[in-house]
Amino acid sequence: MRIPHVMLPPPLASLLALLAFTLLLAGCGDQKPDAKKTATAKPALTVTTVRPQQTMLPVTLAANGNLAAWQEASLGTETSGLRIAEVLVGVGDRVRRGQVLARFAAETLRAEAAQARASLAEAEASAAEAANNAARARTLQQTGAMSASQINQYLTAEATAQARVAAARAQFQAQEVRVKQSALLAPDDGIISARTATEGAVVGPGTELFRLIRKGRLEWRAEVTSSELGKLTVGTHALVTATSGARLEGRVRMMGPTVDPQTRIAIVYVDVNPLPGPASGSARAGMFARGDFDLGAQPALTLPQPAVVVREGFSYVFRIGPDNRVSQVKVQVGRIAEDRLQILSGVTPDMRLVASGGGFLNDGDLVRVVDAPASASPAATAGAASAAR
Repeated sequence: MRIPHVMLPPPLASLLALLAFTLLLAGCGDQKPDAKKTATAKPALTVTTVRPQQTMLPVTLAANGNLAAWQEASLGTETSGLRIAEVLVGVGDRVRRGQVLARFAAETLRAEAAQARASLAEAEASAAEAANNAARARTLQQTGAMSASQINQYLTAEATAQARVAAARAQFQAQEVRVKQSALLAPDDGIISARTATEGAVVGPGTELFRLIRKGRLEWRAEVTSSELGKLTVGTHALVTATSGARLEGRVRMMGPTVDPQTRIAIVYVDVNPLPGPASGSARAGMFARGDFDLGAQPALTLPQPAVVVREGFSYVFRIGPDNRVSQVKVQVGRIAEDRLQILSGVTPDMRLVASGGGFLNDGDLVRVVDAPASASPAATAGAASAAR
C-alpha cells in the first residue's frame, strides 16, 4: 500500500522543522545537568571520626535503705519520787559528755545525806571508845586483873563498833550518790533526738526523759538481696544520697547475720559522714536514702555519647566506609560512665565511626571527614557538624 506524498506549504514546513530542532536541543539539555549532578554529588554532612576505646569502667551495686542513728541512748532517772526542777536542753541540741540535761529537786536528798553523815560520825566516835577499851583489856590480859570473859566483851565491842562504822559509811556514800543523781548528765557526746521531760513532773525510776544519738553519728541500713550480699565485704566504700539532697560517704561496718526468709533481703550497716555541699547536714535519722557500693572497675569498650543515635527504641552508630559513605550499625548499649557509653556488641576497636551528628544521617549518605579540633568538646563538635550540613 502506497502512502501518497503530501506537499506542505513552505511556511508550515519551516515551522515544523524549527519545532523538531527545538525539541532535540531540549532533550540534550536535560541530560547534561543530570550527568553533571551525578559526577559531583555533595556530602550530606561534615563529620569527625572516633574509634571505640577500651577503658576501665567503675562497677557499682545500687541499693536502697534508711538512715538511722548509730546508737541511741535512753536517759532517765535512777531515783524515784523526785520532781523535775529544771530542764536545760531540748530536741536537736548537741551536748557534750557530762553536760547537765535536767535537775531534780534535791532538798530531801541533801537532808538525808546530812543525816547519814551524822550517823557516820556517831559510829566513828563509838568505835574510837570501843577501841580504847579493847586496848586496855589487852594490856591487863597478862596480869590476870580481868577475867577472860570481860576481855572478850571489850574485844567484841570493838569489832561491832568497827562494823557499825562501815555500815554508816556505806549509807552515807549511798546518799551522796543519790544527791549526784539529782542532776541528769549526758553519758556521751551527741544530739538530743527526743525529750519527754517537763518541769514539775514527778518521775519514777527508769522513766525515759531523753533520747540521745551518740556522737551524732548516722548509719545507712542498705537492703540488698542474698545474691548481692556476696559482692560486699567489710570496708566496701559507698556513696549515699538522702531524699533531702544531702550526699554522704561511708564504708561497710557490718553485714547483717541473717536474711529475711520472706523477702530474701539482708541489711548492710554502713557508717556514713556528710560530704560538703548545698544540702550538707540535712540528713536525718529515719530518712530514705539511695546509694551505690563501689565494687572496683573492669575493662569495657566505650564510645562518646554523641556517637550513639537512638531511633525507634534502638541504638545505632554510623560506620564510615572507604568511600566516605556511612552505614548504619545497630549496637547494644550498657552502662553510662560520665560522658561515655559502654558498647556491649555491634562494634570493634578498628571501626571508624561518626563522632557526632549521626541524627542527621541516613544509611548510605556521603559525608566529608575532617580532623576534630584538639580542644573541641562533644557538644561543640555536634554543633559544628549540624551547622556544616
